[in-house]
Amino acid sequence: DGVTEVLAHHSESLQDKFVEVPCSEDYDSHKRFEGCTPRKCGRGVTDAVITRDEAERIRRIAERGLSLGGSDGGASILDLHSGALSLGKHFVNLYRYFGDKIQDIFTEEDFALYRDVRQRIQQRIAQAFGISSASMYLTKPTFFSRINNTEAKTTHDEYWHPHVDKVTYGSFDYTSLLYLSDYTEDFGGGRFVFMDAGSNKTVEPRAGRVSFFTSGSENLHRVEKVHWGTRYAITISFTCNPDHGIGDPVLM
Repeated sequence: DGVTEVLAHHSESLQDKFVEVPCSEDYDSHKRFEGCTPRKCGRGVTDAVITRDEAERIRRIAERGLSLGGSDGGASILDLHSGALSLGKHFVNLYRYFGDKIQDIFTEEDFALYRDVRQRIQQRIAQAFGISSASMYLTKPTFFSRINNTEAKTTHDEYWHPHVDKVTYGSFDYTSLLYLSDYTEDFGGGRFVFMDAGSNKTVEPRAGRVSFFTSGSENLHRVEKVHWGTRYAITISFTCNPDHGIGDPVLM
């Protein structure tokens, strides 16, 4: 594993921490959008954008949605945009599967909070990388994740493999994670690890903490296996390509 350095401890409240890293060449194989496609790359962590109270409210949205399904393995997802919900070893479209019952599960306020949180994270990323937030588009997949220590049943449950977002999802240019639970308090393991040559930089989740980074190979990363408890987070991803943009979720 080499050297491990903690970029953000769960016990500290960070105003904003930003580490610039040289951009990889991943962006060259995609259409460039001047004023958005990363020319400055790096990673940041802030506890000052979303409050712990807001994180708790967002987590309750995730809990309600995921209570309708859940993976047989340890990793469940809920995507309010596409409707994708883990169910057993597969996925269902929660809007089709549950139809009008959805109104009993989510409220307009839930979706308004979700939209507000997404906008604030988008603005924070734009500010950190010196781009206009208007040139960024929400992209897919943007989803809630709930991870516990149940053994993986399918490859969808194997969340711990090192990967590069832009290689996995070509549309991603900027990735963010909003953590909805606390490392050591709500779960053990499950730290986020940037895998740099010769060293690892870890982010310890804390409710309300936003971690964000450019999506190329300069930010190869993985999530440690969760050993106990339940880890909630939401991955919110952005693209510079308007053709790959998606809208905020709407209550059907």
